[in-house]
Amino acid sequence: MTTENATLATRTTTSRRDLVGRGLLLLASLATVGAGIRGIVYMTQVSDDRVWIESWRMTAFMLVAGLFALLAWTPRAQRGVWELLFAQKAVLVVIAVALGDVPEAREAGFVDFGLVVILVVSYLLCRGWESWRTKAAVA
Repeated sequence: MTTENATLATRTTTSRRDLVGRGLLLLASLATVGAGIRGIVYMTQVSDDRVWIESWRMTAFMLVAGLFALLAWTPRAQRGVWELLFAQKAVLVVIAVALGDVPEAREAGFVDFGLVVILVVSYLLCRGWESWRTKAAVA
């Protein structure tokens, strides 16, 4: 195999990995938009003393969906976004485990654990650590 063929094979493998990682991030973004829409519906059904916290949670879903979308669009140009999302989702999983049998925490904990897995897999596939390199090196 010539050097040129080896380079082409490496690029093709990298491109496939990148596409899979980006696809997972897009899936996470769409799922989080779905949770945000569900939050809008839920917000209209809660008592007045819960409207503020449910509004906050609904907008947080949309923010997280946007962060996932940013990573899907340009995974190696978003310094710190990978790490912030991972930390937030990992903390929520830990809190869900600590709360134990609280029904809402249990359900959300499983979802957030799935998002942590998607983040880690996508980070590896998309080479997310390269976001910390200089802009000239990130293409």
